[in-house]
Amino acid sequence: MRLDGKTIIVTGSGTGIGKAIAKLCIDEGAHVVISDKDEKLAAETVEELGQEKTIAHIRDLTDEDCPTELIALAKERSGRIDGLVNNAAFVTWSDIESTKPDYFKKVLDVNLVAPLALIQAALPELKRNKGCVVNIGSVNAHCGEPALLAYSASKGGLSTLTRNLGDSLMQEHGVRVNQVNPGWVLTENEAARKQDHGLKDDWYQDIPKKFAPSGRIFVPMEIATTVVHLLSKDCGPVSGQIFDLEQYPMIGRNPPKDEETVPQK
Repeated sequence: MRLDGKTIIVTGSGTGIGKAIAKLCIDEGAHVVISDKDEKLAAETVEELGQEKTIAHIRDLTDEDCPTELIALAKERSGRIDGLVNNAAFVTWSDIESTKPDYFKKVLDVNLVAPLALIQAALPELKRNKGCVVNIGSVNAHCGEPALLAYSASKGGLSTLTRNLGDSLMQEHGVRVNQVNPGWVLTENEAARKQDHGLKDDWYQDIPKKFAPSGRIFVPMEIATTVVHLLSKDCGPVSGQIFDLEQYPMIGRNPPKDEETVPQK
């Protein structure tokens, strides 16, 4: 097993991508700290994945003392920390008109400041164990939808944080830092969000090929497989890299402009 005897912290792991990452880490032999602010979801995840391999930490990551408390809990449980997955995120719809400064700061606190604070708190253990960090970003980091302004900007900042620390921490301490940018993923929250936006209940059964050439969008476990690879020694010394997980290129894609896409006379 690729993570046998390792201890991995996964934030936002009560549901969705985080939960899938936690499950696969356990399948690969790791102990996992389930970090989530939702007590019910965290408890259900621990129950499902098994108490012998998991422990829950219930706290808002933006609380000032949360990072040190989370790291202390992980060390108390297993005596070591080998990996940190910064998955928790505030996914919110806002555009140039609705993104007020205070609201923007709130998004940044969850999506950018909290990951930095957690890395800082975990760094002594990661240095000691030659551990690694995997940040979960988003393909929206490259630009994003107009109504995902604050979220996209926060994930763009996370990409720069990943590259910067992936360079410096690898050179100075042998700590790898990488990032996975999921594309469109069918999580419980995404299914509900699209219904709230007016799509039919089974909207994911009929996705246009422009958005999903395979005929479907990703499921959380498909994202988790890449994350676990980056947490393991299988990926070698890879650090400071951003991995876009989508069904088409995020940079340079140029859809055809022809009679099928441009209005005719």
